[in-house]
Amino acid sequence: MKKIALAFLLLFLVQVSYAQQKGRFRFSTDLGVAIPKDGGIGALLNLEPQFLVRDNLAFGMRFGVAGLAKDVTYFNMQKKYQGEVGANVSVAGTITHFFNSGKSNVAPYLGAGFGYFALSAVEIDQSIAPTEIGNLEADFAWAPIVRAGVELRKFRMGVEYNFVPNRNLQNLSGGFIGEAINHYAGFTLGYTLGGGKWQHPRF
Repeated sequence: MKKIALAFLLLFLVQVSYAQQKGRFRFSTDLGVAIPKDGGIGALLNLEPQFLVRDNLAFGMRFGVAGLAKDVTYFNMQKKYQGEVGANVSVAGTITHFFNSGKSNVAPYLGAGFGYFALSAVEIDQSIAPTEIGNLEADFAWAPIVRAGVELRKFRMGVEYNFVPNRNLQNLSGGFIGEAINHYAGFTLGYTLGGGKWQHPRF
């Protein structure tokens, strides 16, 4: 057991002792606040393995979970209702460009992605919503992502926006009478393993 732990420790030290360079792998973990469009609050978690195709350009695969309360709008009413909190799961391919020349440990970044979102069902509170309204069933959607942030050594903070399409709400007769809002922003803090250091070593 001690030998396995020592092997992992040595692998970690090797990864962080070298400068960021193409051909290396990184693994980022981000945790933060999710804010649905038009208000509300939730939480999100992103796990993302990345591969550096250049020293400052990474391709990745983001696995995300976001728990948030979705706003529900009815077409023939002015009032909005809020569904219960549900978890949306996503898998997205990403590309991220880091603005760092190897002279600093600070690396601002811009990124984008496109992914597949599994949207949770929305249960409407029947005590405040019209009784003829049905619940919004679970659904799937393709959607783009944009993000920006900064890495300081291995720590990172960022902001992202997920353009998940709205979904129609049907009544018990099958007619479309409203929609559930699925767009949300995220504000995250995280940590990155592997890939090496941003500041190149001086000899």
